[in-house]
Order: sequence, then C-alpha cells, then structure tokens
Amino acid sequence: MIVDDEKGFCDIIFHVIRREGFIPMVANDGQAALDMVRLGIPDVLLLDVKMPGLDGMEVLKRVREMNPRLPVLMITAHGGIHGAVQAMKQGANDYLTKPLNNRDLVRKVKRAVAGLSPDNREAPKGSPARADQALRLREIMGPSGAVQQIISDVRLVAASDFTVVIRGETGTGKELIARAIHEASHRFARPMIAVDCGAIPETLIESELFGYEKGAFTGAVTSRPGKFEICQEGTLFLDEIANMPVSSQTKLLRAIQEKTFFRVGGKEPVKVDVRLLVATNRDLSSAVTAGTFSRDLFYRLSEFTISIPPLRERKEDIVHLCRLFLGETNRELNKGISGFSEQALQILLSESWPGNVRQLKSVVRRAVLQAEESILPRHLVFESPPRADGPELPVQPLDWTWHGLSLKEIIRRTTGEVERQVLTQTLRKTGGNKARAARLLQIDYKTIHSKVKQYGIKVSDDEEIQD
Repeated sequence: MIVDDEKGFCDIIFHVIRREGFIPMVANDGQAALDMVRLGIPDVLLLDVKMPGLDGMEVLKRVREMNPRLPVLMITAHGGIHGAVQAMKQGANDYLTKPLNNRDLVRKVKRAVAGLSPDNREAPKGSPARADQALRLREIMGPSGAVQQIISDVRLVAASDFTVVIRGETGTGKELIARAIHEASHRFARPMIAVDCGAIPETLIESELFGYEKGAFTGAVTSRPGKFEICQEGTLFLDEIANMPVSSQTKLLRAIQEKTFFRVGGKEPVKVDVRLLVATNRDLSSAVTAGTFSRDLFYRLSEFTISIPPLRERKEDIVHLCRLFLGETNRELNKGISGFSEQALQILLSESWPGNVRQLKSVVRRAVLQAEESILPRHLVFESPPRADGPELPVQPLDWTWHGLSLKEIIRRTTGEVERQVLTQTLRKTGGNKARAARLLQIDYKTIHSKVKQYGIKVSDDEEIQD
C-alpha cells in the first residue's frame, strides 16, 4: 500500500509496482492507511514521512503497535535523511528518497516481500483467507449478532458487482462497511472514492461526478475528469444519496445502466467500469413516495441492502467499543487509563446514543483526556445538539380532494404538503434565513435549498428568503 497525499506521485508508484507483478493500493492520508492495517490488508507499506494530519512518523508508531512485523518502507524528500534515520530507529525496515529511483524502489519492495513469513506468502491475493482478513469487522464494530449478520452480508455480496445500499443512522459506520466490501472484492487493488452527495452544491455535482471539458462553463480553463473516471475499475461510494438532486439522479441512472456518460460540455461518450455503493440515513422508499427520489434509480440501486442497526439496538457492542476507543486514545495521549468503573459502564449502557458510534467515541476520548487512573461517572460528558427554540411548529389541517386517488398517491401528496408547511413556517420563524432554518430542522443546507426551490416557497410578498 502506497501512503502519500500527493495523488500524482501515488499514480506513478502504482504503475511501477503493478508492472512488477505486485497488487498496489493507495491511501491518501494516514488514517485511511491505519484502517487498512487494522483490517490486515497490506503486506508491505510504502509510507511518506510528511503528510497533513497524521504524519508518517505517527502512522509508523501506530502501525508498529498494531503489527510489529509488517514491513514499512519510509519515503522522504531529498535532504530528509535525518528523518529517515529516525524512522529506522522507530521500526521502519528501510527508506527511499524522492525523487525515487524505480529500480531501487522495486529492489527494496522485493526484499520486503521476501522477508514475509511463509504463511503470509502462501495465501494468494484474492483468496478466501484474504477475504476473511478484509472482513474483520467484528474487531472494529463489536461482537453482537447484528454485526455478525452484517459480516455475513458483506461476505456474500463482496465477490459480486452488485450495487449495494447501506442504510443506517448518522454515525453508525456506513463508510466502514463500504470499504470492507471494496477491500474484499476483486476490485480491491483499484481506488475506492467516496463522495458526500449532501456536501456538493447542486450546480457542481454533475461536473464532480462526470467531469467537464475545457470551456464547458466560465472558469473551466482545462478539462477535468470526474470521480467516475478517476476510480475506473474501482468502487465509487456515494454517501447520503438521498440528498442528490432529482435532475442529477436521472443522469446517474443512465451512467449506471449504460456504463457510459458524457462529461459536462463533452461530445464523446466515456466508457466506465465502476462498482457503485451508496449509503443513506433516510428511507429511500419514502423519498420515492414523496417525489424527491427517482423511482427508477431506487429499483436500480436496490440490488442488495445492508442495514446497520443504531447503537442503542446493539448494546452488547458498547463495552467492546469503549475498550477499543480507550486503547486508541491511551496510545494517542501516551496515558495509561486502566478502564471504566462499574457505574461509568452502566451510564454508557443506559444512554440512547443518538449520534451512535461517532458520539460514543467522542465521549470516551474526552473521558480519557480528563481521567487520571480510571474513567468515573464525572468524566462522562454528553453534549446535546442545539434544538429549535420556542414551541413546536403547528401543522395546518390538510384539505385534499381525495376522490379517485390511490392510497399511495394520497400519502405522497400529504407528505409533500406537510413538508412544505413545516419548511414555510420554519423560514418565517428565521426571517427567511435558510442556513438557520436548516440548523433548526437538523437537515443540511443543500437539502433545504432544493426543497425551497421544489415547493416554490416564499415567506411573504415583501420578505426575501436569504442564503
């Protein structure tokens, strides 16, 4: 696995390594590399010393705690020999300097592979033994029956090219499941790229996915590939797919079905071979009923569904996760907190965890920071998200003429009307400020922007809706 934040550099090394018969993978940050090491994926690590966030030296330290025998080759810029020597002292097997000499790179990688134990080298890449390594989700998620079912689902679907919908509340680990599917699939040597559909403005999502040609719009001074092209033969993970605008959903459906698309402003079709994984914290069938999600796309995506229960429904995982996060934070802070008192564990088990695993991790990390010997009830702090101030918003009675309509159509229209009324009243409450209204309703800004446009909402004749 090549670990470097410079994509161009990774691409060069990727092709050099693959030409020699190895199976290369790329991680563009230290945390992604650690996740893969924890899953037992790479046999050899090529690790850059200088990276934003977790730098190479910190990654090396954590790798050595997880797997003391994993061969690690450090990569340093010319003139950074002192840092390379320090890395060798901390457990690196060897080092290379930029610009890399390809022969030297290949020679040192082969030497690292030759030093692996016979047991490791006997298991061919893509074998069932390796797939099981990639599915060590129990260690990361917990021992509950729900997690065992998720592991079975991942094992079942990973070998196929099925499109998978991963459904679960925010903070349950949907991207972790997507990465496990990718790493256990035949595409594991190619990139997996994640796209948050709720974080990209509606006007940019098509160029982000499909790329654009030079001159396609103001500011397009060069052509640029989109995420589909970049992860050719790999996996594209679309997070919070329900937030994608309906117009873009239609183009996504066409790209999936025909395995071709046009760049924005392009005239020639681009062929792609990409596996699609999507995640959502909403019920897509309800979104179809409400008219905010394409029915055809829903059926095309729903080849296989993995549901992640919220943490409050798998209490048996809480203690396991607490100990996991305790160990990680102890290492990070160089502390030796021994564990949790019985009272502290009871409090953790009794919580409803609306923020799921992400919230639990934050609570444990803060507790480790504050504790001196063991974690006591006073060290547990539960932050609540801001709530809408004032009384609940009343919804006006609905006055539909339902004669001749099916139940499904009545529900669709009723749901849409309730949504429109709640949005209208919330915007009146905020004086037309969409950003504040989004916070009050606990939805993202892109969603409220598209809903206002969809329903043609206007606060009043003389009151303008603000961004």
